[in-house]
Amino acid sequence: MRQTARYLLGAAGVLLLLTTGCGRGRIVYPEAKVEPVSEVLHGVEVTDNYRWLEDTESPEVQAWIEKQNKITRRQLDRFPQREAILARLKAMYDEPSLIHPDPCHKGNRYFFWQRQPGQNHSVLYMTRGHWDGNRTVLLDPNTWSKDGSVSCDYTHITDDGTLMAYGKVEGGNENATLYVLDLDTGEHLRDTIPFTRWCSVAWLPDKSGFYYTRYPDPRQGGVAEGDEFYYVKMYFHALGTDWHNDPLVWGEGKPKEYLCWAGVAPDRRHLFITGTTDWNKNDVHVVDLEDPAREIRPVVEGYDANFGFTAIDGMFYFETTLNAPRRAVYRCPADDPRPENWQLILAEPDGVLRDWTIINRQFVVHVMKDAYSRLFIYSLDGDLLKEIELPTLGSAGGLSGEWDGTELFFDFSSWAYPDTVFRHDMVTGELEVIDRLKIDADLTQYETRQVWTTSKDGTRVPMFIVAKKGLVLDGANPTELSGYGGFNVSMQPGFSRPRLIWLDAGGVFAIACLRGGGEYGREWHEAGRREHKQNVFDDFIAAAEYLIAEQYTNPDRLAITGGSNGGLLMGAAFTQRPDLFRAVICGVPLLDMLRYHKLTVGDIWSGEYGTADDPEQFRTLLAYSPYQHVRPGTAYPAILMKTSAQDTRVAPAHALKMTALLQASTASDPNERPILLHVQEKTGHGSGRPLEMSLGLMADDFTWLMWQLGMFDDGKRDICGCN
Repeated sequence: MRQTARYLLGAAGVLLLLTTGCGRGRIVYPEAKVEPVSEVLHGVEVTDNYRWLEDTESPEVQAWIEKQNKITRRQLDRFPQREAILARLKAMYDEPSLIHPDPCHKGNRYFFWQRQPGQNHSVLYMTRGHWDGNRTVLLDPNTWSKDGSVSCDYTHITDDGTLMAYGKVEGGNENATLYVLDLDTGEHLRDTIPFTRWCSVAWLPDKSGFYYTRYPDPRQGGVAEGDEFYYVKMYFHALGTDWHNDPLVWGEGKPKEYLCWAGVAPDRRHLFITGTTDWNKNDVHVVDLEDPAREIRPVVEGYDANFGFTAIDGMFYFETTLNAPRRAVYRCPADDPRPENWQLILAEPDGVLRDWTIINRQFVVHVMKDAYSRLFIYSLDGDLLKEIELPTLGSAGGLSGEWDGTELFFDFSSWAYPDTVFRHDMVTGELEVIDRLKIDADLTQYETRQVWTTSKDGTRVPMFIVAKKGLVLDGANPTELSGYGGFNVSMQPGFSRPRLIWLDAGGVFAIACLRGGGEYGREWHEAGRREHKQNVFDDFIAAAEYLIAEQYTNPDRLAITGGSNGGLLMGAAFTQRPDLFRAVICGVPLLDMLRYHKLTVGDIWSGEYGTADDPEQFRTLLAYSPYQHVRPGTAYPAILMKTSAQDTRVAPAHALKMTALLQASTASDPNERPILLHVQEKTGHGSGRPLEMSLGLMADDFTWLMWQLGMFDDGKRDICGCN
């Protein structure tokens, strides 16, 4: 029996009057016409009034976006504090950036990125013999475009450090073109390969060619329109040949959302191919590069678990979540990797095994406990040799080094400990700082608390709260709460220069470690995905209620922020509990969860969310999908909806449709709690964005939060010297 929709989506556009304060003028939102599209999905009728906004290339939609952007700019630019905030941001970044990634050692050469003052992008440098030797510029994306819209997407360097494949992308759309650079001569080879989005490159040890992943050429057909960013496959490219003739190696017959990548092990003999359609499990195949036939053989197949392999000295070493949700490490003979030959080397830790590598024929292991990092060194037989003492409770990452070398590089930061790159000598045990972010601030004036909230079902959820020392718990502090809760991503302590602006103005920053993340292993992730996704939103709402109950803030002084999967979190939070928040920043969000899998590359996330094509998964999605839960006449918070014109990962249509619907539906006084949309041109989901643009977007965010939380109205607050 057909169920008639309680899920009708909105009404016509409304006239909004914004008439108070600082020259604010009367604003009329652009008309968003109502063109109902009704569908019956698994017996439920669902109507979408703004489906027409999905065609973001149409002149009508472009004109509507332009009008929305003008309104948003007018509102944010009218505050003189925005210019003061932007000036401080520019001063903060008028220093060389931290070298990144940690120096990558290839042969007798080191490679690292660093941005100099005045540059939009970091530059790739090379030194010879020692990490702090004389620098040679290899890639300078700042010279690729006048406005910084062209950037480097990836680099893959040969083991001897003489050749590099890299990807160049325009406007942050992630659809890179691959080039090959001779690092001795500085000359480009003739090899150029398009459609290398999210490209994996595995060089042969003799440098005669490489395995790589490539998406279909839409000019040649073969895939349905709109599927150009699916059906990734692996090919082999011999240097000097035409890429059109590259033989297909892997991926034929796989589902369209299948992802795969490859890497050559440190023994330079074994190539591992990893493939998956689900973020919580994968298969691994291997190629013996000394075998003339280069036969592809399965290593692990069909397990409901994640695996990650490497190989040295005739042995495979691998991590897995099989019977070990917090991960364990095994080894087996490379010539007979059957399960009966697996030997446990590192059992599940007291915490989560987040990362590991082999350096100096020893394990370097990163363990996360309650969202903090610890680093250990073990022998290859699993004997604990030492713990590397970290400066404070914080986050380590970027473990790098050579399996037979003696140098370990890693980065570390915490809420009040600036980003720092360390070098650890695996023989002497010496730990030295090789680079530290320069900060003109007294970081001792800030403090961090880790607290525990209780979610709806009784689960304890950790949260970090950062503020200036001496914070008075009077229930009136302007507070920003953020979260993510998905894809096994962990919210660990990390330093942020821009956050100092917020803290110095008297703001409180909180971040909740929600289910769906990786803070406590696979079980924590599983508890926040697919049919359990509502747990993520319950955790976040509990975190907000904690901040109010403990007198940090109140609903009129509480803002929430998040992007991408965190944008979905924002949408669910403000539609389920609009009374709990004053303001929202909802960035590059997924919001129409009944159609996300039909827009851009959404179907590759079906393992995380499920899809509306499945009857049971449809009902789960319908129960929380933010777009389907906007109710006319509801007093919604002030919302800044943000997206990017060239976002090929999360379709801008989510933000556009939600804006039109909210503007037509909210009962809040538009003079106090407007719904604004900002569509950024010449950028995508976020990667490769020029610094100048990033700083402007940060200034917008702070302006929005401070305006909405009343911080500009309090003359006692120092907003970057502009009260």
